[in-house]
Amino acid sequence: MPERRLLLVHAHPDDESIGTGAVMAKYAHEGASVTLVTCTLGEEGEILVPGLAHLAADQEDRLGDHRRTELADAMRALGVTDWRLLGGPGRFRDSGMVGTPSNERPEAFARADLLEAASELVAIIREVRPQVLVTYDDFGGYGHPDHIQAHRVAMYAVSLAAAPSFRPDLGDAWAVDKVYWTAFPRDVVRRGIQMLRDAGETTGFAAMDPDDIPFVVDDDLVTTAVPAQAYLDRKMDALRAHATQVSVDGDFFALSNNLGSEALGIEYFRLVHGVPAGPRDDNGRETDLFAGVA
Repeated sequence: MPERRLLLVHAHPDDESIGTGAVMAKYAHEGASVTLVTCTLGEEGEILVPGLAHLAADQEDRLGDHRRTELADAMRALGVTDWRLLGGPGRFRDSGMVGTPSNERPEAFARADLLEAASELVAIIREVRPQVLVTYDDFGGYGHPDHIQAHRVAMYAVSLAAAPSFRPDLGDAWAVDKVYWTAFPRDVVRRGIQMLRDAGETTGFAAMDPDDIPFVVDDDLVTTAVPAQAYLDRKMDALRAHATQVSVDGDFFALSNNLGSEALGIEYFRLVHGVPAGPRDDNGRETDLFAGVA
């Protein structure tokens, strides 16, 4: 059986653990080559740890360095040894949320030249030679400028990497077999919210309407559901490593405590390039990102 190679492209430290942490841990544990590319250091993130508030962008502006250590800890929890920052540390900066002044910074990732940024990823694709690449949909999941840019960069890089005449100095051409976009099915989110409400939660995620949550997608768009419940503990440990950004004690992550593991231990995707293949679950969805890969 040929070596399986998976490449994931995410915007900020913690995005990888939230959306794909269980899958990363699963494939790493099974011996696949798992490479994470993070496009920024998340310098503009809000800080949940009061004692670290001084690191914020409007104060010492050292949050990026701290989040890099959080990312390293998260990768250890997931068992992933190959993780990289696109273009190197600090090459592209967190753009912040839509409409904020940080969007206008010249080094903001959302403002980066698409060919320049994609070329950095082409070099990685041609080095790693992944059969499977995972990134966000064209809305970036929920509209964050960096998520949208990560989508653009990843999709452009896949095309460029397969072109023999494109920048031979970046390595030999490589065609990725399958490209997936992360997805959160509406029915799964709806049932997760109901679980929280049944457990007495009334605020935060439990108070939301699934139809109003921007990252939720229609169920019929979801092609793939990878069961990775056995790796949920590793995913939660990785999330805890991102302490400045994520609190796992309540809200959505309360689902991991005693309400079952479907919402967090099964991770969902939309196949947008390549051919779907079995095995499939009861809903007709693939259960393996590498299904059909020779």
